[in-house]
Amino acid sequence: MIIDIGIRAKIACIDPKQLANEFAGHDYNQTLLDTLPEQVDPCGENGEFHTFVYDSPSSTHPINIKQGETVERDGFVFTDWQ
Repeated sequence: MIIDIGIRAKIACIDPKQLANEFAGHDYNQTLLDTLPEQVDPCGENGEFHTFVYDSPSSTHPINIKQGETVERDGFVFTDWQ
């Protein structure tokens, strides 16, 4: 799994029909996986959520990000990153 090899990601978008809004903006980590509802695929393979990778072992340095506003638009919940 990507967590085990040092890839760091954030939840950037969720489908609120499949996952609660409060998951938007969270770190994609074991704590998140442990709290996902049983029907949600842990990789978001059914479109439940999308991630943004900001650091990985193949990167020379992490992308510096600051969490912006979380908004609902076009039927999805997005967390903006700056």
